[in-house]
This record gives sequence, C-alpha cells and structure tokens, in this order.
Amino acid sequence: MSEVIAIEGGYKLNGTVRISGAKNATVALIPAAVLSDGPVEIFGVPEISDVEALAILLEELKCEVEVDGEHIKIDPTHMEDIPLVSDAVNKLRASYYFMGALLGKYKRVKIKMPGGCYLGPRPIDLHLKGFEALGAKITYEDDTYLLEAEELIGTQIYLDFASVGATINIMLAAVRAKGKTVIENAAKEPEIIDVANLLTKMGAKIRGVGTDSITIEGVDHLNGTFHEIIPDRIEAGTFLIIAAAAGEKVIIQNIIPQHLEALISKLKEMGVKMDVVGDSIVIFGSQENLHPVDIKTQTYPGFATDLQQPLTTLLTQAQGESHVKETIYVERFKHCAELNKMGAYIEVGEASSDIHGATSLHGARVQATDLRCGAALVIAGLIAEGKTEITNVYHIDRGYDNIDHKLITLGAHISRYEIDDE
Repeated sequence: MSEVIAIEGGYKLNGTVRISGAKNATVALIPAAVLSDGPVEIFGVPEISDVEALAILLEELKCEVEVDGEHIKIDPTHMEDIPLVSDAVNKLRASYYFMGALLGKYKRVKIKMPGGCYLGPRPIDLHLKGFEALGAKITYEDDTYLLEAEELIGTQIYLDFASVGATINIMLAAVRAKGKTVIENAAKEPEIIDVANLLTKMGAKIRGVGTDSITIEGVDHLNGTFHEIIPDRIEAGTFLIIAAAAGEKVIIQNIIPQHLEALISKLKEMGVKMDVVGDSIVIFGSQENLHPVDIKTQTYPGFATDLQQPLTTLLTQAQGESHVKETIYVERFKHCAELNKMGAYIEVGEASSDIHGATSLHGARVQATDLRCGAALVIAGLIAEGKTEITNVYHIDRGYDNIDHKLITLGAHISRYEIDDE
C-alpha cells in the first residue's frame, strides 16, 4: 500500500495562506547547531519530513532534541562523535551538512553517502575540495566517507561553481578552524545568509555573506542562542504560481518579496495581476490570455531552479510557446512526461523544454518523481478537469509544510488515501 494525494480540479481558490520557514535554510541550520557548546533554539521550523530525519540523526549523536510544532531545541552538551551510517542519512541529501559541522567540532567525521531527490549528477566534490584545503584527509569506502584532520587551518578556497551546499558546508567547518578562511565565488542565496546569521549569534566571525567573497575568522568556542528562520521563498513562489493558475484572490503572507524578484517579474510578464504589500503579495488569478515566456534557471538572484517545474505547469496555460533552459540540474524534467499524461504538450530537449500552450489538462494518475515535480503536479491537479491522483507523495512532504491543509483552507478539494501498489 502507498499514499496518494487526490485532487478534484476546477475549484477556484480564495483566501489567505501563510508561508512557513525556509526548508533549504532549516536543513542547514539544524546541523549548524551542533557546533555550539550550549543549547540552540530555532523558531519558524517547517513541519516537513526532512526535519524528522535530521532530529533522528541528532539523537544518534547523543544530542537532546525537542521538537514542538515550529520550534526545535537542540542541546549538544552531551554530544558524542559517533559515525552517521544509519538509513536516516540515505533519506536526506542535506545530511551532508553534518560533514562540515562535525569536522569543525571534532576534526573527524564518518558519514554515509547522503541521499535525497535524484536530479541528475549532484556531486559533493566541491565540498570535499574545500575540506581538503582546510587540512582534512578524506577516504571513501563502502559508500562511507571518513574525513580527518589533525587541525583545520584557514585558507583561501575558490569554488568552481557557486554551490549553496558547498558554501554552507565549508563555512560550517571554517568557523572552528585556526585563522582566516576566504571562500571565493561563494553562492549568495538568502538561506546562506540565514545560516551565517545563526553562526554569528553563536559567536562566529563571518563577513561578506551575500557577496561572492565570504571571510571567516576561526574561533575556539560557539555558544547557544535563539534564531528565527527566514520565510521559504520556494514555497512562497509555489503559492504565487498556484494562485496565478487556480486563484481568484489569494493573499500570501510571510514573504520577503526581494527574494522572489526573478519569479515576480516573469509572472508580471505573463500578465498575472498582483499587489505587493509589505511582507504579503495579493494575486488576482486568471488563466485567460496569459503570455508565454522564456525561463533560464540561474544561481540566486537569477530564476530559481526549484521553481522551474511548478512554473512549467502554469506555462501550459499560456497562449503560445514557452521555453525553459535549465543550467543547474540538467535532468530536472521528469515532470514533463507526467504533465503530458494530463494533456500538456511539452517537448524535452537537452537540459531544456518547449511548452506549447494553451492546453486543457485532465485528471490522471501521475507520479511525483521528486519534490518540485510533486509541486508541479499539485498545480496541474488544481486546474485539470476531473480527478488527479499523485503517487510518491513522500517527496512532496519532504519540502512542503501541510500543503494539503493550506490548499483546503483556500477552497481546494484535496484528500489522501492508500492505494494498492501496482
């Protein structure tokens, strides 16, 4: 038996929805907390399965963990340097942040190869090169990494690609290294700034976050603190697209609009009507007379790769041909075949897709092949005629906090139930 999300399409959405804390910040903030010598409390934590997996890993390390809704308290006072080789590591790509955090704290870490959604090659060689530059020796055997250093020494590190994961991971290791570390060609995503803000509150000395050159002066001790997570710009973007596709008047609260400038400008180019009011955006949805647009994913502040799949669904409703070029995860097009089952006309090329619109979508049984594919299919189900059943919903639950409930409060007809595996 497996769970499906079922959506009856064609119901217009109205009302207000509040965006949760950022998934991509949360999954780094929680491992970062183990660098502290005292309790760390984090607020605004999204209720997603990735947080449950991270809590299991913390407990394996003998940290005390309390999760209460959107609040997590992590006490690493009695933490031990224990190999992370359980199945929980395999379920979660972001478990790799324990590499940097534990290397920084203990100068040693043993960890299984991390898991997560398959989006094509996602090597962690940039992370490993950074650790080696700081003085770590790395061995790999039986799907397990062993990183060891007598001492971590600050140095200059140039990233061949402005990788969010590598930027954060090297930062985690460098805050407890001796001397000064400079990360050049660093990524600039808001989630990196959020992690640096937590580390700074703990006593780390970090400058230049949000630019392409981050400087870290190593310290011997980090203390406990409190921290509130920034809103999730990808969830916010997903709901902007949902409201544009299926809404009449939808108010989306707890947004930092400047984090979404690339998407907002594309939606306006398509003809979507909206008002930005402080930390809220009001969308006046209408699928009629939407214009086709071309999208090219780029690192922040460019168009987010995590939003190209959800936006593709909306582009099926635009009058004409739209083109998507993917420069981050070149195999991120599995959603296209699923959307085509629902009546879309999408041709997939090399790291690109052509969406021919507008096409009427109809309900079908489709598969969430990864997290953002799942979001694209939810949007399709909301605007399709008839009933859509989405399988592999665990991908969606990894990154969207209570998406069913949030949509139901807006007027969507959504349910979950078990089906026999075919």
